[in-house]
Amino acid sequence: MANGSRQAAWEFFGTELKRRREDAGFTQVELGARVFVSGGYIGQFEQAIRKPQLDVAQRIDGVLQTDGIFERLCRKLIDDRRYADYFAKAAELEALATEICEFAPALVPGLLQTPEYARAVTLAMNPFAADEFIEEKVSGRVERARILKDATRPVYWVILHENVLRIPVGGPTVMAKQLDHVAALVRARTVVVQVLPDSAGAYALMNGMVVLMEFDDAPPTAYTEAVYSGNLLDDPAVVKRTRSAYDLLRAAALPHEASLALIESAAKDHRRCASTT
Repeated sequence: MANGSRQAAWEFFGTELKRRREDAGFTQVELGARVFVSGGYIGQFEQAIRKPQLDVAQRIDGVLQTDGIFERLCRKLIDDRRYADYFAKAAELEALATEICEFAPALVPGLLQTPEYARAVTLAMNPFAADEFIEEKVSGRVERARILKDATRPVYWVILHENVLRIPVGGPTVMAKQLDHVAALVRARTVVVQVLPDSAGAYALMNGMVVLMEFDDAPPTAYTEAVYSGNLLDDPAVVKRTRSAYDLLRAAALPHEASLALIESAAKDHRRCASTT
């Protein structure tokens, strides 16, 4: 499903939800209380700003007695080949999070990737894939990044290992543009980015890629990823330990201004390299 038609379908979901809710005589706050989310979330579902999780859609069907229409719509819309099966649920939660903290030891995180960088990563991991497959994956990453442009965007804090700045993914021109993009987001105060320097040593070995997510109406969750696999962690004790490990990484990382200076310096190095090739 193309991006435009998918968004139109979510808008239909929201319009239909509003109509059914009003027909049943519920305010947004009243319906939210019955399906265990805030009234504000119901309003955001109706405006297609946020997308409900499947279990919320199922509870809405139950309260409004809509014979499973919202569950069916939700299942169809979240069946999205742009995301690997192991990541699809994390992508769904990402769009609902109020705060996201991420450690990226090898690659620029998907929410910060330029289309060119995303294409280079996807091609490297799928060297025999058809162009349609590659472009579908790239469009998925670009669409995910739209949450950073929303008025309700989450607080987003990223720790990049210094290696991420140095490896010329897609070549020096693509890499320079990618780092310029990260720096621009930092300067616009859209995200906070720290760099974990090589000199931090063993701190970089504490975690692989990890994402911590917090929500208004649900417990915090952690997501970790390895080769072709991902794990959502919701056990409170495990999430707490993951948060503690992340805090140690944050303490070992460079301060805000020093991190930004290193990102911009690395971008200049890549541009210099591009100009000599």
